[in-house]
Amino acid sequence: MSEPKIVILDNATALCAHAAEEIAYFAGEAVCTHGEFTLCLSGGTTPAAIYEMLGSKFQFSIAWKEIQLFWGDERCVPPDDPASNFAMTQRTLLSKLTLEPSQVHRIPGEKTPDDAAHAYEDELRSHFGLGEGEFPRFDVMLLGLGENSHTASLFPGSAAIHENERIALAVDVDDPTQRHRVTITPPVINNAARIFFLASGASKAQAVWNILKGPRDVDKFPAQVVAPDNGEVIWLLDKAAASMIA
Repeated sequence: MSEPKIVILDNATALCAHAAEEIAYFAGEAVCTHGEFTLCLSGGTTPAAIYEMLGSKFQFSIAWKEIQLFWGDERCVPPDDPASNFAMTQRTLLSKLTLEPSQVHRIPGEKTPDDAAHAYEDELRSHFGLGEGEFPRFDVMLLGLGENSHTASLFPGSAAIHENERIALAVDVDDPTQRHRVTITPPVINNAARIFFLASGASKAQAVWNILKGPRDVDKFPAQVVAPDNGEVIWLLDKAAASMIA
């Protein structure tokens, strides 16, 4: 695994602008190279601001008809629920674009958790043409970082951290607002061509240190599981989030 690249921006606004520019660049590169761009999205405040920029500043400069959108995790709620990652993306990005339904591969959070996980696995296997034991390879994956050092919905102590066969899993997490979720698994994350870790604000500084400088303990610091053998990891941080490592 190559060493992660760390990019520190002045503030959250600069971070989001830089991330949107990078996504637009790699989208163009992927479309030129193999005809489509597969982007795995994250929930959270920082990604929401990035999606706003993508849907406004980059509305006409990205070949959106060649973009395929996926999600790294989802709460088990209907797609119009305010807690839904899909609903957030719908508000900030999808509502500004004209995409075919076949381009939007959401996790069906309205189903039971196990049914939603299996349905999402089937969706990924179908789109990527996966055989037994194969995992999707996203061109770009966006990952957030929780204050408890989780990413996607891989929370401290979860058995899902050690999953190496499934593509998606139903998980119960330590979050009273919505315990039932579906998450992609570590081998899916680590098969991505390029991963952007996004963290802004002083409240994320300790978690950033935990992952980049702390002792190796994936059960305590789940985001440490992100270690692709054939991919690039880029940390996009603002100065506040980077304050303990800079």
